[in-house]
Amino acid sequence: MDEDAFNMSVRKFLKTVGVTAQREIEKAVRAAAGAGQLPADGKLKAKAVITLEGVPLAFAVGGDIELGGPAG
Repeated sequence: MDEDAFNMSVRKFLKTVGVTAQREIEKAVRAAAGAGQLPADGKLKAKAVITLEGVPLAFAVGGDIELGGPAG
């Protein structure tokens, strides 16, 4: 296995995940805001799940997304 090529491939995948996830989160939050459906506490629970086919890997990363103040 070429470690440098592998590392670059993983980084490219993670960059794609990050950019795509941010775009989709922003779209969903804007739609929810327009519909008056954001939580009053100004926080959203988030969870991302990563799996790999062909190797035994599945993990989740969770956290909060702050909306920058109370929903209005």
